[in-house]
Formats: sequence, C-alpha cells, structure tokens
Amino acid sequence: MTVSIKNVEPGDANKIKEQLGATADRAIERLARALHAFEAHRYSESRKLIMPLLSQVVGLAIVHEVAGLSMYRLGRWQDAADQLEIARGIKPGEVVNHPVLADCYRALRRYEKVTELWESMKLLSPPAALLAEGRIVAAGALADQGELQSAVRMMTHGTSDPHKVQEHHLREWYVLADLYDRAGDVASARRLFLKIQNSDAKFADVADRLNTLGE
Repeated sequence: MTVSIKNVEPGDANKIKEQLGATADRAIERLARALHAFEAHRYSESRKLIMPLLSQVVGLAIVHEVAGLSMYRLGRWQDAADQLEIARGIKPGEVVNHPVLADCYRALRRYEKVTELWESMKLLSPPAALLAEGRIVAAGALADQGELQSAVRMMTHGTSDPHKVQEHHLREWYVLADLYDRAGDVASARRLFLKIQNSDAKFADVADRLNTLGE
C-alpha cells in the first residue's frame, strides 16, 4: 500500500497558531518532525511525536492523518482506522487516504466498510493511481471472503492496455494474475505475469511466480 503525506502546509501552521498562541511554534516543529520521521519510514518515532498533538490541536486533519498512517504502518488497524475516520470527518471530500482506511477495515474483517469506501472513491473519480489502490483493496476483500470470481471481475476493468505502463498498472495486473492463479486459471495467470515481466522484469516476485507456474 502506497502511503505518503506532505510537509506542514502554511494553512495548517496558521491553524495551530490560532489555537495554541505562544506555544504554537513548538507544536509546528513537532508536527514537522513527525512528518519527517514518517517519510523516513520511522513509524514508531512518527507515532510517538504526533500523539501529544492529538489532544493539543482540534480539527486539524493532518495531525490525525499522520497518527493514522503511522499506526497503519505499525499494524495497529483499529487505532489507525479511528484516526483516519476523524480526518475523514474533517475533510469529507478528500479520498487520498481511503485505500489505507479500507485496508485497515479489510484487516479487521469489516468488509462492509471496505465496500462503502470503494463506492465513495468511485463517485469522486480520483486520479488513476489512487483509484487503482482502492480497487486492489476492494478486490482483496472479496477474495478474503472466498469470492474469487467477483474479485477477478472487479480487477478486469477496461478493454485495452494503457499507452504508457505505469506502476499502478503493474500492481493491478499482479493482483489479477494472483487471483487467476488462486482460482485455478493458470493460463490467464501466466499470461499476465509475462505481461508484467515484459514491462518490468524486476517487478515484485514475478520471475518466481512464473517459475512456479511453469510452462
């Protein structure tokens, strides 16, 4: 799951200043350090830095996003979902974290929430890469419930290959190939793994998957 968050925005810094006054600079610095730790993949540190801000700053989505995304990376699914839901309430039209939130609910086996988030994403027509992440999680949730054919149908959108193959295309093809393999359609799985290999021979474990499938 791709996760990325931005540095402290001027608007967010101003909101902290409005709420905290003389102590705002310290809080802004703490948020910046939490962001830096997150981007450096130091998720325990990021979580530790952001936690005090949850009680100090009210109504600022980025604080809950940093907390939620850090907890997600640490496998704390319910805590992550709680924080990301708060951020979602503050910014109801924003879907950038929907795939992560949906993946939390998938881990918690709350599949109805995965479906809700996926439907919400589709309505807002986000960028293709973000929509692909949501589709992958939603299809994975179907597969978790034994609905492999439904998962395959979800992943077989579109009728033609893209003019320029990007990473999210490879990720979708990989998931679909894996679903075909799990469903016993070895020929389709091999065809897709070969297509991935032709675009990027080092993508994930595609070479091993092809070796396992054989001729």
